[in-house]
Amino acid sequence: MARIHYSVVAVLPDESTKARYLRWLREGHLRGVIAGGAELAHVLTVDGPEIRIQTRYEFSDREAFDRYEREFAPALRTDGKKRFGSIEDVRFERMVAEELAED
Repeated sequence: MARIHYSVVAVLPDESTKARYLRWLREGHLRGVIAGGAELAHVLTVDGPEIRIQTRYEFSDREAFDRYEREFAPALRTDGKKRFGSIEDVRFERMVAEELAED
């Protein structure tokens, strides 16, 4: 079965919001996604003119990711919206990718 790579990019308006966002990730959000089935989590700064933080998660297969989406993601996303949704210019971009099988 193919591994699933899930990433969320947060576009943030300023360094203060970036610091709050990173603290939130490190103080529990990453552990919440891992508890929901992710095997790995990485936090990256994305090059460019905007402040962008990418979190990348790896799931063993589509079934594990689908379970995360059904059972864990709604509460985690609600928490993120509660903390950052009212801040002007905060945006979240999500992407799901499936690893290609090796020949």
